[in-house]
Amino acid sequence: MLKIYNSLTRQKEEFRPIEPGRVRMYVCGMTVYDYCHLGHARVMVVFDMVARYLRHLGLDVTYVRNVTDIDDKIIKRAAENGEDIGTLTARFIEAMHEDERTLGVLPPDHEPRATESIADIVAMIGTLIERGHAYVGSNGDVFYAVASFGGYGRLSGKNLEELQAGERVEVDAAKRDPLDFVLWKSAKPGEPSWESPWGPGRPGWHIECSAMSTRCLGAHFDIHGGGMDLQFPHHENEIAQSEGATGEHFVNYWMHNGFVRINEEKMSKSLGNFFTVREVLPRYRPEVVRFFILNSHYRSPLNYSDENLDEAAAALSRLYTALRGLTPDLPLPLGEGRGEGFSSRFADAMHDDFNTPEAIAVLFDLAREINRHKAAEPAKAAALGATLKTLGGVLGLAQEDPDAWLKGDVTVEVRGLPPVRASFGEDQIQILIQLRLDARKAKNWAESDRIRDELKAQGVILEDSAGGTTWRRE
Repeated sequence: MLKIYNSLTRQKEEFRPIEPGRVRMYVCGMTVYDYCHLGHARVMVVFDMVARYLRHLGLDVTYVRNVTDIDDKIIKRAAENGEDIGTLTARFIEAMHEDERTLGVLPPDHEPRATESIADIVAMIGTLIERGHAYVGSNGDVFYAVASFGGYGRLSGKNLEELQAGERVEVDAAKRDPLDFVLWKSAKPGEPSWESPWGPGRPGWHIECSAMSTRCLGAHFDIHGGGMDLQFPHHENEIAQSEGATGEHFVNYWMHNGFVRINEEKMSKSLGNFFTVREVLPRYRPEVVRFFILNSHYRSPLNYSDENLDEAAAALSRLYTALRGLTPDLPLPLGEGRGEGFSSRFADAMHDDFNTPEAIAVLFDLAREINRHKAAEPAKAAALGATLKTLGGVLGLAQEDPDAWLKGDVTVEVRGLPPVRASFGEDQIQILIQLRLDARKAKNWAESDRIRDELKAQGVILEDSAGGTTWRRE
């Protein structure tokens, strides 16, 4: 039975979909005013993994990830650039899609945008006013009355008394209570606006997700995900808005992934300590970045460093090395296993709150078993290799041709950045391998070692075996 850590109850719970065989999942997506950094990449990869695994279990998954395309930061960035807001957001939405495709992230089933959901947002705000959960402030903005919702704080573990005593609460004379938050902002000169019963304006951030998730998935759905930084106040406010408007329980399982950290600080644009996906990809292949993300449990902090990415690259190469040279479709002797025990262990790991580090450890155990049987039992090695490919595919890993991966040019071309290519092409490498072979035959060990070192300096690793010399890139 799959168990998921539920942020709402602070414990692992057996996953039981509302409708048997069907899962409805919503994830808070990007605010599109800049390129995606590795924190955004973690959200995309983690919940892509979740959707892939649920589908692997045979469940019918409807995965919704929104786009916030109207926001204070977007307005500010467009003004700084001297460009139209629609032009800015369209550019960064396309860039986001390029990044996710590069990282092997499958597109969500629905990707609603805030600016295309204004009617739903206005309708939900109207319902909240009717039910006494919202009011028009003295400045024309519409606010949510936090005190009107009895369950406020249960997701984050905060209570109203603590919040009211906190010094960080912004005081706004237009509000009835300092804790109240804005649902609809009245129009300001030079800003985009839409008509509403309360005058022209634009939505607040929190109400956008409540309206979009409810429209796409209904008032009550299975899983809501996002980064840990959204737990409060964003997700807390979503619960208050959605349940206040519908009168129904909003979400059964809340999932939050941990931060990406640099020097013990959360990676974020506000702190200026972030690396965009596009800055990392010219140095590391996309699958290495994906492996790096999944090799830590999704709820744990993920520590970014070149050393950790180098380790990820080396580890992924070990999987491809095991898969290299296998002969598919060899008949197994009667009674020979095809790695069922590994599949069972993989499932146990994934059923334990998507424990991808443990699942990846199973892939490495499989790789070691493949290497053990390659020479003497090629049919068994090939069968185990097929199992490794199948299980790796659940995570979006180890799906490339092994020889092409290990020999492949490390070039990654991302729009707007120059491509980075390996120094040596395959023809040059083969010539040097032959020269080294000639030197070995002549017992010129110094020249043989010099050629090996020259190739290594170019990121090319030689591997000698009884069958000859093969090579791969670091």
